[in-house]
Amino acid sequence: MKNKENKEDFFEAGRIARKVKEWAKTFIKKDMFLIEIAEKIEEKIFELGGKPAFPVNLSIDKIAAHYTPSYNDKTVARGLLKVDFGVHVNGCPVDNSFSLDLENSKENKKLIEACEKALEASISFIKEKIESKEKIKTNEIGEIIQKKIESFGFYPIVNLSGHSIEKYNLHSGISIPNFNEKKEVEIEDGIYAIEPFATTGTGKVHDGNFSGIYKVISEKQPRSEKSREVFKFILEEYKTLPFCSRWIYKKFGSTGLLSLKELESNGNLHHFKHLLESEGSKVSQAEHTILIEKDNFFVLT
Repeated sequence: MKNKENKEDFFEAGRIARKVKEWAKTFIKKDMFLIEIAEKIEEKIFELGGKPAFPVNLSIDKIAAHYTPSYNDKTVARGLLKVDFGVHVNGCPVDNSFSLDLENSKENKKLIEACEKALEASISFIKEKIESKEKIKTNEIGEIIQKKIESFGFYPIVNLSGHSIEKYNLHSGISIPNFNEKKEVEIEDGIYAIEPFATTGTGKVHDGNFSGIYKVISEKQPRSEKSREVFKFILEEYKTLPFCSRWIYKKFGSTGLLSLKELESNGNLHHFKHLLESEGSKVSQAEHTILIEKDNFFVLT
């Protein structure tokens, strides 16, 4: 940690995320509107003193990630649902996720267990390495995840990964693979999200439709006055963290959505796409954020 305040903020974000996760598991039911689930989770984060680090992702079956409901979304919860959300306190974010079987499916339950056990095994491995004062390498973590998921008869998603985290930066440069990619990158002190994905398919994802999730990539000024107003709000409220069209609609109405299109065409915003399993197969996900600092190790979420 660069300073004591940052460390305390990460811990507080983790505390809020843990509470929200356990609470969310009690109310999410099949056939609930996804927009209702997302807004309940986001409101709970605010209620507990944090802010969403990114829009709540509610991805069903073959959609591995990046599905957040739009303001007028009529999609309902079903199938194998991934609930991926983050919390930040003063710009210090944590990332976590869990999966739910909403069909009473043996296969769904097994996919969920595969991810959860892979996450547990990788965290135990990291803890043991720290306690024995040995170096930790990213490919070793990936191998632990891969072997555990394959022991259940599934495949890890090889082109999705965990990641290092810094203040106002959810993906700050280091990737934590879900398989042994042979790259021996040493893990140093810092914040990391460990994020296994398991699938009945081939183990790869590709881009789908645009998600309505954005992040700022350039601060050059847009042409219209309204877009400048919307962009000023985005910079002040979200800075470099992801946000969504639903949040902009809530603040500015339909004119805000038009401004998003102008900002995107002006090069101000990156627009994320849904990530789909390549064969259309189901995907599960589990995730925790951890802190490694000298001889200390904490699971923040």
